[in-house]
Amino acid sequence: MILDGKCPKGPIQTSWDRHRFDLKLVNPANKRKYKILVVGTGLAGGAAAASLGELGYNVEAFCYQDSARRAHSIAAQGGINAAKNYPNDGDSIYRLFYDTIKGGDFRAREADVWRLAQVSNNIIDQCVAQGVPFARDYAGYLDNRSFGGAQVSRTFYARGQTGQQLLLGAYSALARQVKAGSVKLFQRTEMLDLVVVDGEAKGITVRDLVTGEIRTHVGDAVVLATGGYVNVFYLSTNAMGCSVTATWRAHKKGAFFANPCYTQIHPTCIPQSGEHQSKLTLMSESLRNDGRCWAPKKKGDNRPPNEIPEEDRDYYLERKYPSFGNLAPRDIASRAAKEQCDEGRGVGPGGRGVNLDFADSIKRLGEDTIRARYGNLFEMYEKITDENAYKVPMRMYPAPHYSMGGLWVDYNCESNVPGLFVLGEANFSVHGANRLGASALMQGLADGYFVIPYTIANYLAKTKPGAVKADNPECKKSIEDIKAQTNKFLSINGKKTVSEFHRELGKIMWENVGMARSEESLKDALKKIPVLREEFWKNVKVTGKGEELNQQLENAGRVADFLEFAELMSKDALHRNESCGGHFRVEHQMPDGEAKRNDEDYCYAAAWEFKGVGNEPELHKEPLTFENVHLAVRSYK
Repeated sequence: MILDGKCPKGPIQTSWDRHRFDLKLVNPANKRKYKILVVGTGLAGGAAAASLGELGYNVEAFCYQDSARRAHSIAAQGGINAAKNYPNDGDSIYRLFYDTIKGGDFRAREADVWRLAQVSNNIIDQCVAQGVPFARDYAGYLDNRSFGGAQVSRTFYARGQTGQQLLLGAYSALARQVKAGSVKLFQRTEMLDLVVVDGEAKGITVRDLVTGEIRTHVGDAVVLATGGYVNVFYLSTNAMGCSVTATWRAHKKGAFFANPCYTQIHPTCIPQSGEHQSKLTLMSESLRNDGRCWAPKKKGDNRPPNEIPEEDRDYYLERKYPSFGNLAPRDIASRAAKEQCDEGRGVGPGGRGVNLDFADSIKRLGEDTIRARYGNLFEMYEKITDENAYKVPMRMYPAPHYSMGGLWVDYNCESNVPGLFVLGEANFSVHGANRLGASALMQGLADGYFVIPYTIANYLAKTKPGAVKADNPECKKSIEDIKAQTNKFLSINGKKTVSEFHRELGKIMWENVGMARSEESLKDALKKIPVLREEFWKNVKVTGKGEELNQQLENAGRVADFLEFAELMSKDALHRNESCGGHFRVEHQMPDGEAKRNDEDYCYAAAWEFKGVGNEPELHKEPLTFENVHLAVRSYK
């Protein structure tokens, strides 16, 4: 099937404005007749629930955390992009659009990216009005800094905790609607199934994580804003509760999964210190504004970094990419760091690290300035490593961080299942094969505050409110299916824990479907994953009961979904015989080691349809056309 993204025709500069005018509306008196279910309360979900509640819809919002403000958006550090051009350094909506298309290695829809760039400025105004404490310069104006893949300073930030401050802004708007009664919040509640009635999404089945109760909530539309899936690698910068479960269960009910092989490996994370670890720690890309990445020129040079003279240091990003230097995009910077370590020039235990050095910036600007910009990040680094990064360089190594792939959606953020809308990291729409730094927060808030309030009305206007009741046979069947799965987990009584299986899966994925992939490695993963999945269903041990707080049971469900999803991710990577962005196939590279795209055969979004566990999924394609930024070899040199 050739998919239609329903993008507006005509000049891209007016595409979103024209499209908004063409969308159907729901009048204010009718809005209160509709109920919308929003799953996830991060920046995309929290902003969507607050905005839809403000408009007058009845909203039910769900999160598995004990508070909506503990969504994983809180962990974002560096900043949020917008084309305000406050520094007067040549930025514009078009340049943000261009940088995002190029940064994604020409694998995103132009129309969606233009809309993102256009509404970026509204996001900043919205957040300032909410009281988000963005950094300001001496005169009191909003400050900006640079991020990878851009030659302008367009990133607004709140020290190294921008995600937290933006989430508190969205949460305050959400809390206001909860108080007003337009939003009902269900915390400690995990979505385990999508209820589809006559081909349309009309509800979700959830488990109360405290009591174990399994129940169905019905509504007129469902909005998924449940984040990404890089915990498929086991070790990642994501919170341990982040999973593919909500989107995967929707996929199994008919929603197409697009580009699952597009995963981002972040170049600056604290290196793994041993097998005991359960997650990795991000160190913001913003640090590369003032930190310089280097490795020793000589293999096996184990001298302390401060004893290695300048002539024995290789500032490899500045050498390879002089135009962008240390602010090269993430996929490029990650592969460059791996290259240094693979050549035997890595630093730290096991040689799996490179230096991020602030000595020059401290000498030029003073320690107080660096402390004001990144103080909390330096504190975090010292707590974890017991090293003072003001005195010695930080040690960094790439780690799984973000998913560019996700459920397929059209221009309205609606999946191929009518009534199912997908926002933020959970959809595939704007980042292509590589996300630029500080664009995740931009996308989440754009989708939540400025896109879904318009586009969901177009669907609801054609829908009779309250058509599906909780006693619908599909609701009953969904509850029975989830209860059966719960009982199955509890009855296996095997010998290995859920975490052991997750760790084994993560090892298979990191070694075979990680930063560098090959036909051989991907076929190896596709042999091992079904074997591990079969063992899981025979030998996993889940203790306790279903009718109580049971984190082993929660994790069992999430890992079971990862064991199915990992196979699709590997198949997508194997089918895409090219390198682009974060998808690097070693057989497809330029003579200088850069990614080699194949636009003739693979300039499309790959959307996969579920055909049963262990069965071959069906591939649907959405061709990508580039009329405003012409296809070209991506270069940051």
